[in-house]
Amino acid sequence: MPSYSFTPRGVCSVNITFDIEDGKVHNVKYIGGCDGNLKAIGKLVEGKDAKEVADILRGNDCRGRGTSCADQLAKAIDSALEG
Repeated sequence: MPSYSFTPRGVCSVNITFDIEDGKVHNVKYIGGCDGNLKAIGKLVEGKDAKEVADILRGNDCRGRGTSCADQLAKAIDSALEG
């Protein structure tokens, strides 16, 4: 199962790791950020289609930053799928 590591920008989390297998997202983990909310994101997207997850999360904003930890996961998935 291919594993990915992504360094988010403009948010509180400092790293996102995840796997993509057969086009599905697995094992999303954030380092830093709002622990409970980010664990919830991981649970909600587990086993879901990677492109669909990125499409849903892309553009989510946190406190007017123009991005969020969810948006950064979308960017990470986009990057992995382009890879």
